[in-house]
Amino acid sequence: MKYTKELSNIAQGLEKAPLVLKGAHVLDVGNEVWDVRDIAIADGYIVGVGDYEGIKEIDYSDKYIVPAFIDAHLHLESTLVNPRELVFEASREGTLTYIVDPHEAGNVAGIKGIQYMIDETREARGDVYVMAPSCVPAIPGEDNGALLDSKALTELLDNPAILGLAEVMDCYGVIGADPDMLAKIDAYKGGVLDGHIIGLSQKQLAAYRLAGITTNHECITYEDAREQVRQGLYVWIREGSAAHNLEAIVKGIINSGSPVERYGFCTDDKHIEDIRREGHISYNIRRAIELGLMPIKAYKMASTYPAQCYDLRDAGWIAPGYKANLVVLDDEITVSICDVIYNGEIVDRHSEYHKSKRPVPPALLNTINIGDFKASQLDLPIDGPHAVINIIPGQIVTAKTEEIVPSENGIFKPNSEFNKITCIERYKASGRNGVGVLKGFNIHNGAIATSFAHDSHNLIVVGDNDTDMMIAIERIKDIGGGYVMVENGQIIGELALEIMGLITNEPHDIVDAKVAHMKEKAYAMGISKDLDPFINLSFLALTVIPAIRVTTKGVVEC
Repeated sequence: MKYTKELSNIAQGLEKAPLVLKGAHVLDVGNEVWDVRDIAIADGYIVGVGDYEGIKEIDYSDKYIVPAFIDAHLHLESTLVNPRELVFEASREGTLTYIVDPHEAGNVAGIKGIQYMIDETREARGDVYVMAPSCVPAIPGEDNGALLDSKALTELLDNPAILGLAEVMDCYGVIGADPDMLAKIDAYKGGVLDGHIIGLSQKQLAAYRLAGITTNHECITYEDAREQVRQGLYVWIREGSAAHNLEAIVKGIINSGSPVERYGFCTDDKHIEDIRREGHISYNIRRAIELGLMPIKAYKMASTYPAQCYDLRDAGWIAPGYKANLVVLDDEITVSICDVIYNGEIVDRHSEYHKSKRPVPPALLNTINIGDFKASQLDLPIDGPHAVINIIPGQIVTAKTEEIVPSENGIFKPNSEFNKITCIERYKASGRNGVGVLKGFNIHNGAIATSFAHDSHNLIVVGDNDTDMMIAIERIKDIGGGYVMVENGQIIGELALEIMGLITNEPHDIVDAKVAHMKEKAYAMGISKDLDPFINLSFLALTVIPAIRVTTKGVVEC
């Protein structure tokens, strides 16, 4: 905002403001009280809070006004649609600032993939800030589509959309002072360094924090969150489509009477159908209040504290000089949204999204290259008890067991209890694939394949028989990536994700309908409704999450 004599006069009440929001209960963030005040707005900014007259006035008597919400960490690719569309949908729910890590696109297509995400959100209905992906690949030696070493990451330093360094998943690279990792950290020391902490001891956490890591969104328990706050980190409480960590952490905060100044909310990975059904960050706030958290504290966690962490000096407060990014509530307890105001203008929450017309760079299309994959590559020799990947409902962590699994002639023979899972290298047709045993997915008489498999996004396939798995593999090659479901030798559902094998330009209603249809089919095939069959599957190759995963090189303990 450029300060002018006119703005000064409006702030002093000498001239009418172009817009005044009248008579609402306005959240005084600094003093943590609700005050009945007017909000004067000009040039997209708040110029005064008090008693004002406006050229245009909106009566919000009996309403509550809070700063617009901030998603402190998310991957836009996880919605499967154009990134601009997620922002459009989440803005209906009051989220107007996004701290985005495009490492899915980065793992598939490097700088070109990241730039695509930046370009598509440049004119989105919200403020999108991007963190430079720090771990592409997630850990050294993985088969992915690009390598973003410290030299490559410096290319992003001058990009005005870049805010800092995204989640540093290679904790042991940091602790072990890996030269390239330290070079990345040093290059981005001027911004925020996001963390990714699971399973570190107290002293390992101290070494990790010492490198300058500022945040973490991977806490599952309040005890972990408390220790990380003690060591100087911000903790973003995650509630997405697959990972549900809010209840445990918020209950811990309430029961211990802990301060909340180092906490915020994030979604990490949340599909649009879930956003439309229950909300975005608005859901995190509502659920926290239902659990007993004071509403003012919840609203500050949703705006003020993330803004302070990321040095967003014009967000998270209702005061002169801050952006007029506001949420008007019918009441402060249920988080019922009356209006959303972005850059001083009321958002049309009932408008329809218009599909992006920006041409997709050719390099981001037709990215599935697995060559001539043979059924024999699905064979898994069995000799005695075998390592089994166990899904944990409601979480993205897994557990390892050693069990006697069914076999025939020394080869694993999957069934509905012990499914087969494989991860196939998709970029260079190397022929590499790992095969493992999966328990807790329980698919029966069929297979599911997807090219959306965190974080390297190779092709991951699960099934209870090789025939259906091979049909799914061949079909996903044909459609350029996405989701494919097969039952008893027939393709019963598919969703093409033609851009990087991650997203599509098709609008979410088409995507949602296809995903909903396939979910119902998946549940009918035996998969528990405690799981999201596609999201849970997509995390089974993520080697930075405990305890056991499948990769292109085999099953590994993490």
